[in-house]
Amino acid sequence: MTLEIFVPFWGDPALLRLTVDSVRAQRNPDWRLVVIDDCYPDDSVGAWFSTLDDERITYVRNEVNLGITENYREAIRRASEPAITILGCDDLLHPNYVDVVNRTLELVPDADVVQPGVDVIDEHGRVVRPLVDRVKQGLLAPRNGRGIAVLHGEAMATSLIRGDWLYWPSLTFRTETLRRIDFREGLPIIQDLALLMDIAFEGGTLAYNPALAFSYRRHGGSASQKTLLDGRRFRDERTYYAQASALARSRGWTHTARTARVRLMSRLHGVAELPSVLRHGTSAGIRSTLAHVFLV
Repeated sequence: MTLEIFVPFWGDPALLRLTVDSVRAQRNPDWRLVVIDDCYPDDSVGAWFSTLDDERITYVRNEVNLGITENYREAIRRASEPAITILGCDDLLHPNYVDVVNRTLELVPDADVVQPGVDVIDEHGRVVRPLVDRVKQGLLAPRNGRGIAVLHGEAMATSLIRGDWLYWPSLTFRTETLRRIDFREGLPIIQDLALLMDIAFEGGTLAYNPALAFSYRRHGGSASQKTLLDGRRFRDERTYYAQASALARSRGWTHTARTARVRLMSRLHGVAELPSVLRHGTSAGIRSTLAHVFLV
């Protein structure tokens, strides 16, 4: 099966080139890459792609800046294969990524989402293990010996709302699922979790293959970190957790609803981030973090 890989681009051209090189280094050649440049102000990006002699690689530039969510939608609109990956423009595939995804889909043919094994790298490409990733990988990710763990419907929803242990850019999706289930409006910071929960609420299936196949890049000054400091991250989380609890109750998923209402791991994340927010955050960020930790 041809794996279609999309890279919505706005970022560092040097890191994008490393990302593209990681795709080109796949042991399995059955892939197609589409880079969608969201009007990044650097002409060198398009010029570099024009030097690549590989018919599997397509570079397109949007006529106007769409923004991150709409550029994701543009990738989904352009998809022509049964399964797609929406890869971050600074993350890296390991040479076995296509093989791991294809093998997982062979073994779990009804999977809507595939999560491969992930390590975490910093802005310099060094493997790191921040606390958040030790918790994700050590406590939250499901275990099935060394085999593939499969979660469906309520079990998938409960696992993710307990603590989102997935790595969005590493995921491969069934294209039809993404066309049927759109991103929720008004939740830009945690739109990935909301989409995955909606897949679960529709009875979807998640397959986790722990075979290491992806490097997720964490930046100290990332946009995600800024949303913690200014309060938007935890504000959006509180909003969505309340929505998820209500959706779960409407389906009779009492365990999921209770987990969303308590949001223990999310509160503990607030506790872990509080010292940094107190030192570097805005007043709104401090209020939001304290509310996230202490308010019901």
